[in-house]
Amino acid sequence: MARGGQGLARVAVVVRAGAAPLWWCGVFAAAIGVLPPGVTGRRIGVLGGAALFLVSAAVVTLLRRGRYAALARGAARAGKYDTLQDRAVTVRAWRRGHRWWLLLAFAAALGSSFAVPAAGGMLLAGTGAGLRLKAAWLGRRERAEQTLLWVRVDWLDGRGGNPAGTAVKALRGTGVAAGDAAPGGARRRTAALA
Repeated sequence: MARGGQGLARVAVVVRAGAAPLWWCGVFAAAIGVLPPGVTGRRIGVLGGAALFLVSAAVVTLLRRGRYAALARGAARAGKYDTLQDRAVTVRAWRRGHRWWLLLAFAAALGSSFAVPAAGGMLLAGTGAGLRLKAAWLGRRERAEQTLLWVRVDWLDGRGGNPAGTAVKALRGTGVAAGDAAPGGARRRTAALA
């Protein structure tokens, strides 16, 4: 980085990076997992899975909200020489760092279907939905405060995640036009050509 600037990744993008892979792994695992009758039977498996989906989505959405809010309140303005990391780079780093965990979670969800059909897949899908909801909550906060939240890349864990971990001492803020991701971490929509 030039003149002491830091590489910064969007907090909401890091949070949202795992939402789609977990959601789709869960959906596929649940769809395949409903085929074997399992020990409990399909009806109990699907009902149990629906409960697990709701619980996991709620827990992931609410987990560490206080920490995110405290870091957001203390966010300092990003420096002139800080480098804003592209959304695609942040997402790719998270997914590469977690690819084996995703594969293991998918295999575990499929394996659990022989005991409780579809439940493991629905648990995974609920985790993905929870991450998406947490990113949306961050996006609402960013819009309300007109400040995008960024975290130093070197403070993320070795797998490119955990933007509110113990290594993160503070966040940085920019205006809402900075970077290539909208508030909440979604891809910024470009204006349609006339």
